[in-house]
Amino acid sequence: MNTSVEKLEQPKLLLVDDDEVFCQVLSRALIKREFQVEVAHSQGQAVRIASTFHPGLAIVDLRIGIESGLNMVRTLVDMQPDIRIVVLTGYASISTAVESIKLGAIHYLTKPTEVDEIIQALYRDQGNSNLPLVDRPMSPKRIEWEHLQKVLSDHDGNISAAARAMGMHRRSLQRKLNKKPTRHVASCSRNRTE
Repeated sequence: MNTSVEKLEQPKLLLVDDDEVFCQVLSRALIKREFQVEVAHSQGQAVRIASTFHPGLAIVDLRIGIESGLNMVRTLVDMQPDIRIVVLTGYASISTAVESIKLGAIHYLTKPTEVDEIIQALYRDQGNSNLPLVDRPMSPKRIEWEHLQKVLSDHDGNISAAARAMGMHRRSLQRKLNKKPTRHVASCSRNRTE
């Protein structure tokens, strides 16, 4: 096959994450694996890039600065309904995993994760029925974390609105959200048939 044709057929991938070092490392690894990669560090930048780049794939961080990656998932799906999105997060919760999938992401992975695992998730259409089940109940801290994430999700990622709904100060909610609970959700996948 002609080399110029091969370059044109490389999958276009948009990486949206506010961590510039993480983006440099991941984009280099993806380029080595023959992806065309564009990087955005904010939602506004991601929308501008997506409107001209037209990616078929996207990797979106759940937290982009103070913005919710869930909004980015919805926006990208609205712009390009057949886009395949993997949500990455260091702050996994059941509620954000479920909402990511409902909004159109095909997979949800917790950081840190390997590049090859991300690539496999981008192309996986079926859920994993062999995923091990957790045989112990959640800790009280994890239950609180899940509740905070659910309320935050119910308010479209708006921390001020979520804090008002729970009768707490916005800074108190931010402090609680910044404390990572023990890892409980490994990954979540949407069964997608096309």
